[in-house]
Amino acid sequence: MDTLTLRTKRPARPPRRRPPSKRKRAVRNNITAYGFLCAALFCFALFAWWPMIRQIIMSFQETNLVDEPTWVGLDNFRTVVEDPAFGQAWKNTIAFTFLALICGYVIPFAVAIILNELRHARAYLRFVVYLPVMLPPIVSVLLFKWFYDPGPGLFNYVLDAVGLPTLAWLDSTDTALISLVLVSTWMNMGAGVLIYLAALQNIPGDLYEAAELDGAGIFKRIWNVTVPQTRLILLLMLMLQIVATMQVFIEPYQLTGGGPENATVTVAFLMYQYAFVYGGNYGAGSALGVMLMIVLLAVAAVQLRLTRDEKR
Repeated sequence: MDTLTLRTKRPARPPRRRPPSKRKRAVRNNITAYGFLCAALFCFALFAWWPMIRQIIMSFQETNLVDEPTWVGLDNFRTVVEDPAFGQAWKNTIAFTFLALICGYVIPFAVAIILNELRHARAYLRFVVYLPVMLPPIVSVLLFKWFYDPGPGLFNYVLDAVGLPTLAWLDSTDTALISLVLVSTWMNMGAGVLIYLAALQNIPGDLYEAAELDGAGIFKRIWNVTVPQTRLILLLMLMLQIVATMQVFIEPYQLTGGGPENATVTVAFLMYQYAFVYGGNYGAGSALGVMLMIVLLAVAAVQLRLTRDEKR
């Protein structure tokens, strides 16, 4: 009996483990990706989101970043709005944005179309167009400062050589703002050209062939084929262009100092003056920054709505 019992007795099986759920398997398989995501979120929170939150808080305070801040409510906003330079700064910023859209939005798209049609030296020309982007902005601005010099400057030298009257590029209220636009366009055009080139190369060639068979010229092909096929990229670049140009600071700071006669004072430059020139009024500078942020958020919201309508 004992021998039979020993023969028929089997070892106990270990309890079966439940397979992990799909969510747990996804977490295990993407643990590295989640690690990189957490690092990116930390960087955004530390260097982007927290400064914006801190700026909003400071806009309601009177602070010099040393002593204990005091809450002043909307006094900083009243101070900014009552400043005579407030309206002029917004006027100059909007004018700069409009001029930059004409030059810095249309010209890169036209250059990209030309480069896309070339068959020779295309890589070399792309490098030449993108080269200014690789230069530090301050270097480009100082280079153009020499170009604009009324004495030995390159631009006036060329004008004088061809028999045209020279210009006071940065010293005249008529030419100072457009001079800043030219600098900004030259500095930032390369990135836009490469983005437009990438979009143009994804357009099927059959569309152009069909347009040619219908007798469409080059301008009709651009209007009826190129523009519709790249409309999403055009809308995105439009929003990025507006956001970037409305924050212009380096050009007026280095080239004109806001002059002549406040003709180049922008919102970002006025923020700098409040914070670092007008006795360290960080609260007023932050209030002006909050106003600019609200305007840019409105622009971004409109662009997202337009992009969503285009995708439908």
